[in-house]
Amino acid sequence: MITGFGNLMQDVLWCFSQVKGTIDIGVTEADIISTVEFNHTGELLATGDKGGRVVIFQREQESKHQPHRRGEYNVYSTFQSHEPEFDYLKSLEIEEKINKIRWLPQQNAAYFLLSTNDKTVKLWKVSERDKRPEGYNLKDEDGRLRDPSMITMLRVPVLRPMDLMVEATPRRVFANAHTYHINSISVNSDYETYMSADDLRINLWNFEITNQSFNIVDIKPANMEELTEVITAAEFHPHHCNTFVYSSSKGTIRLCDMRTSALCDRHAKFFEEPEDPSNRSFFSEIISSISDVKFSHSGRYIMTRDYLTVKVWDLNMENRPIETYQVHDYLRSKLCSLYENDCIFDKFECVWNGSDSVIMTGSYNNFFRMFDRNTKRDVTLEASRENSKPRAILKPRKVCVGGKRRKDEISVDSLDFSKKILHTAWHPSENIIAVAATNNLYIFQDKVN
Repeated sequence: MITGFGNLMQDVLWCFSQVKGTIDIGVTEADIISTVEFNHTGELLATGDKGGRVVIFQREQESKHQPHRRGEYNVYSTFQSHEPEFDYLKSLEIEEKINKIRWLPQQNAAYFLLSTNDKTVKLWKVSERDKRPEGYNLKDEDGRLRDPSMITMLRVPVLRPMDLMVEATPRRVFANAHTYHINSISVNSDYETYMSADDLRINLWNFEITNQSFNIVDIKPANMEELTEVITAAEFHPHHCNTFVYSSSKGTIRLCDMRTSALCDRHAKFFEEPEDPSNRSFFSEIISSISDVKFSHSGRYIMTRDYLTVKVWDLNMENRPIETYQVHDYLRSKLCSLYENDCIFDKFECVWNGSDSVIMTGSYNNFFRMFDRNTKRDVTLEASRENSKPRAILKPRKVCVGGKRRKDEISVDSLDFSKKILHTAWHPSENIIAVAATNNLYIFQDKVN
């Protein structure tokens, strides 16, 4: 695992693009990647986009003749997960955009994943088929029914080899349980249940039951004028099936224990950092809103991302985070213009590496940041097609705030806020990362000597 940065994540494996051409030409809204997720082994990588499509990439197996190809990901399956819908009772259009994808642990030859848009969660089965049955008695080879009076002998159907076909079939559809937009789904460690969270409620589902869910959190006030915060993200504990956390737009995190009551309206722990009065401004509430919350793989820590920082919390200390990392503090002076162009409302995600020693999150100008928790070192890298030739070395980038700018630095005034890294994923056991930049998916790994 990672001991320090060195050549961390600096070898480009490949650059996938859902739309041919440059990042600025021919990009439609439907092609923008909206979620990225590795499965539990890291052999598969799934992306969802605003057009409701799910694209699954599979890792190349190592070849004796081409050992360097180990790690490259190629398209494995593509399918339409959600379609646009219309709620006639509320005169509301429901987008097909995939908000989240979550894999289930593999139990057999097939793969299972959950995908959700704003209202409906679907359980998909992805399986391979390389044989087809032939020799039916009641059907001919074209599938047409045969006249029973013409059948003079019984045949035993046989399986014939065929070209490999990857099929994606919906096994369950979990609908009609959310009034507001779903922002999170999380699979429980018992692998029998999962939860889905929207702005005001969190529901608990059993994978076998589609017509009923249990409401475990409800923060909707009797009078909506008294609403002061909304739920922004939620996740189950990786080992304890009774524990989960959810974050709010006020910058707070609540840890709940489902053993205490059916409705977790009372939290077991409440994590909040006192605000520094000297930093109070018009934008304080907006930038303190948590956009993502993630348990560490060990289950000991919680990581949260707000607009300017990533924070790591110890489950045993509620009054303040044990670590705070500045992602792009140079934007603090730009908050007014970021508010005017709505960028201040962007929701950045954050991820752990496999050993919980390094964390990663995105920024603007297609920059993404990495922080080593042990050495306290950090690095800024850029995902762009110009410098992402296969096996090229990524050079650290630096942003110049003021004064004289060096040759290898970029001015904060030159940052492109339309290019942003919102969604990232880290391989569960290796130093391989996936970074979504608009309609492009970049995959990087640490340098192999």
